[in-house]
Amino acid sequence: MAIDINKLTEPELVDLNNRIVARLRFLQQMRAHASMLEFSLGERVSFQPEGHPVLFGVITKYNRKSVTVITETGQHWTVAPSFLRKIKPVREAESDGGNVISLPKK
Repeated sequence: MAIDINKLTEPELVDLNNRIVARLRFLQQMRAHASMLEFSLGERVSFQPEGHPVLFGVITKYNRKSVTVITETGQHWTVAPSFLRKIKPVREAESDGGNVISLPKK
């Protein structure tokens, strides 16, 4: 469906713009919500804010487009889910055998 915007009046263009902006916001919120569903309250995560070292914490609250994380030092951070990384519990990491490389002994 092609819309010829050259034939629209100014009020129609303003209305079209408002609808486009509302739709884009909705799509962004849906993506953020889908990202948040990958995480659970109480789950341990890590993230790295610009200009800071990697921080570790626990998810304590879902917001509309972000989550609240309390770090190990007690700081509260509001973080977009796309910046979060899950932390595997030590037992899972050990049994996983994933990134552990045994070097030959000399």
